[in-house]
Amino acid sequence: MWIYHVSPKIKQCLILFFCSQRSARSYSREKYYIWQYSKTSTRSYFWGNTVFPKLQLLNYSSNFRTVALISHASKVMLKILQGRLQQYMERELPNVQAGFRKGRGTRDQIANIRWIMEETREFQKNIYFCFIDYSKAFDCVDHNKLWHALGGMGIPSHLVCLLRNLYKDQVATVRTDHGTTDWFKIGKGVRQGCILSPYLFNLYAEHIMRHAGLDESKARVKISGRNINNLRYADDTTLMAESEEELRGLITKVKEESAKAGLQLNVKKIKIMATTPIDNWQIEGENVEAVTDFIFLGAKITADADCSKEIRRRLLLGRRAMDNLDKIVKSRDITLATKVRIVKAMVFPIVTYGCESWTIRNGPQEDPTSPSSRK
Repeated sequence: MWIYHVSPKIKQCLILFFCSQRSARSYSREKYYIWQYSKTSTRSYFWGNTVFPKLQLLNYSSNFRTVALISHASKVMLKILQGRLQQYMERELPNVQAGFRKGRGTRDQIANIRWIMEETREFQKNIYFCFIDYSKAFDCVDHNKLWHALGGMGIPSHLVCLLRNLYKDQVATVRTDHGTTDWFKIGKGVRQGCILSPYLFNLYAEHIMRHAGLDESKARVKISGRNINNLRYADDTTLMAESEEELRGLITKVKEESAKAGLQLNVKKIKIMATTPIDNWQIEGENVEAVTDFIFLGAKITADADCSKEIRRRLLLGRRAMDNLDKIVKSRDITLATKVRIVKAMVFPIVTYGCESWTIRNGPQEDPTSPSSRK
């Protein structure tokens, strides 16, 4: 049977399918109890984890990502909590944070950083960037500090209590090809694979940046009447300033506040880039690599703000994607219309990613969609 389940104080109406009327009533009573008394069921504390490789080198456990496998019944309650939490997240997060927000994406941040670099070149200003990388950011979130941060941002205590109970006494198991491990307790981190995790981490990161005093800091880039010193997409944080000293000050503040919150900067992956030549950098005695280009949210950003390297890189990635579709393209069992749809769906997005902010200079340019650019 179909049942329309509406939770108290929730405007969303969820349509669920049950095999019997008895199970529908049981499920409805359970969700009403959870929302009314801020107590989650014991089943919500248990879930399985599976691992996916992040890199091709499979000899190290750090190259794998764990993803939580959550039951469908629990996902319904999580969806309700997401709807309640989203309005507070949109209210608290600044415009510089574009991660997991409606109407914002990686392309916006790519366009922003290119626009900043073009403006500084026009007014002959120097600008220094620091691309920050955290070590296991989502896995190192301290639960007690997270609940404190949510309460400090004005999120209702009823909602915070529900989230706290969701993570209280939680246990998990890891599922592999050889079976499942024993159940173990989890004391920190947000579940990767849960729809609430991006929201919780965004608010946690905002708590860190507020304590770092980025909004009140005098270290910033002044462009077109705006003062900017950071761009963020979830845990990908980019700091910027007009001098090396100001940038060092920003990095030190962010590093200190991140450490207080349990997040550690991965100094080996932090990169420094500037529009003027710079020497080797050090952060509290640790060497940091200075680069002339950087892959920012999937797009190559160069110190001279030249997009030609990124355009050539996109064409190369598109050709590789076409090579992977070689069997499909040559197959006689697939119609031409289907082949065209596959290419448009799997190749064109790769080639044109970030093209909205490409700056084309004078001289002959290769059209990414022209026949000569294809294999």
